[in-house]
Amino acid sequence: MTGLVPALRTLAVMASAGLLAAAGALSAPAPPASAAPEPGAPGEFVALSSVDPTILQEMRYTTRHNFVGAPVDGYRQPLCILTRPAAEALRRAQKRLLARGYTLKVYDCYRPQRAVDHFVRWAEDPADERMKGEFYPLVDKSRLFEDGYIAEKSGHSRGSTVDLTLVRLPAAPTRAYVPGEDLVECFAPRAERFPDNSVDMGTGYDCFDTRSHTDDPRIVGGPRANRQLLKGVLAGQGFVNLPEEWWHFTFEPEPFPGTFFDFPVARRSVAGH
Repeated sequence: MTGLVPALRTLAVMASAGLLAAAGALSAPAPPASAAPEPGAPGEFVALSSVDPTILQEMRYTTRHNFVGAPVDGYRQPLCILTRPAAEALRRAQKRLLARGYTLKVYDCYRPQRAVDHFVRWAEDPADERMKGEFYPLVDKSRLFEDGYIAEKSGHSRGSTVDLTLVRLPAAPTRAYVPGEDLVECFAPRAERFPDNSVDMGTGYDCFDTRSHTDDPRIVGGPRANRQLLKGVLAGQGFVNLPEEWWHFTFEPEPFPGTFFDFPVARRSVAGH
């Protein structure tokens, strides 16, 4: 019995310590959950520059010179990402244009769903009209959805739609936009609106106005011929123009006709493709 008592006391102390340790484990705060990794692009997506580095890129949504007036969600780097078939088709179109003294210039390519969501939030905020003077001077912001300028889904998010224009070679530089500078209507004469090194298309890019319709009868002469040149060359490579926007083309058949992706516009999204 004399040896049993100390042994029982030792077991009691150990049990007590174990219970305290267990209690401490239960009350300790859980470590913070690590952020879920952002999705990457499927293997069918590529950076356009890896397919044709001669095509100019002026990715407007990474800048403040767009109808929102701020860099758009999801655009991490000024990079054109497209499905490979669309990029290859642009390369073929570029080859034909280079022979005629022109180059393509892209403004927007794949667009993540989070960017589209950003556009929707902006459109629902009537107080934010900082870029109205240039991009939608004649359109009431309350009508942007009804008139079809803003939607909750975009073909760009499927990866085979591109916004682009023509530039006469040799390409002159385009000056940087200065936030807060005086805005000029996007349909003003070319010499008056924001300078762009593209040929005259009758309006600027992302001009929310019926004069942006590819075949608008008010667009005549050189600007009309420029639109038809762009449309004709791209149609020859499988691109279909959106009639309401002279700059908007979709390669068909689309590899992902029913999928709206949300990976960010960044080099790592297509790393190794």
